Amino acid sequence: MEQNNITTILLLGFPGSYTIRILPFLLICMVYCLTICGNLLVIFLVSYSRNLHSPMYFLLTQLTISDILTTSGIVPNMLHIMLNNGSSMSVSGCITQFFFFSYPECAECLLLTVMSYDRYLAICKPLNYHSIMTCMLCLKYIIISWLISLLAVLITIPPISQLSFCQTSNVIDHFFCDFDPILELSCSDTFVVRLLCTSVASLFVVFPFVLIVISYSHIIHTVLQIQSNNQRGKAFSTCGSHLAVVSIFYGTLFTIYLTPVKGKSTVTHKILSLMYCVATPLINPAIYCLKNKDVKIALRKFIQNLPCVSNTSSNPVNINKLEQEVR
Repeated sequence: MEQNNITTILLLGFPGSYTIRILPFLLICMVYCLTICGNLLVIFLVSYSRNLHSPMYFLLTQLTISDILTTSGIVPNMLHIMLNNGSSMSVSGCITQFFFFSYPECAECLLLTVMSYDRYLAICKPLNYHSIMTCMLCLKYIIISWLISLLAVLITIPPISQLSFCQTSNVIDHFFCDFDPILELSCSDTFVVRLLCTSVASLFVVFPFVLIVISYSHIIHTVLQIQSNNQRGKAFSTCGSHLAVVSIFYGTLFTIYLTPVKGKSTVTHKILSLMYCVATPLINPAIYCLKNKDVKIALRKFIQNLPCVSNTSSNPVNINKLEQEVR
């Protein structure tokens, strides 16, 4: 019996009464606002402070842009779903949302790899760092990362859009259009599409992770050979923020997509996805701002130069002393 192609998809989100949903709605809305403000603050500080005009912080701005794109592609529609206890979306709109979710995520994998290479040069080859990692080379790496990520997504999206969605049910028990939920609605043979997407993910997600592990293996080996405890601590603090971001990003990524779907409950999968799409983009700028002394100095300089602060503050922050302590 021939089935008609479905034209709309219903996203359930987080079913429940309005009183149960309103608190998570307010919490996620607040987290989203903080995420956007925090990431924009990092971008502004890097542009504002000349001390942050280096490859490491240029790469950091790209990471924050990736986080903004990821959370902005998911959270606004998720908030709409939570208010209305579900929402409908066209099939093309669902695939489009998956595109705007997977593109910055793929770019973040490559950008984290470039950042690990930058930290490798800074710690393992400090004398050659400035001659190798120039601003022009950093810009090339950034452009290549975004272009390759776009290519990777454009390879996978057309085969998904050509699938037939003719199941009797058009319901996705999730708050956004992810890869597996989309394919589960299709009545076509998805083996080739899954194989293609797995190959692309292995090349642009898993392989960069292997390069990051190799880079940090060399970094840790070099740091452990440093005799001075003070110098060793500075070396670890140099790459500590990046290592924390990598651990959180890949930890949640692998937990969601490499563990068997059948072994996880729908609620568990939603919570993990929520951590991945909402919490991680907020944690990243917090890690860099709270642990990085250069960023904190740039923030204090900016605050001190505000007219309302400089005219009223009787005890201005001694920025020069702070910079000497960092050096």
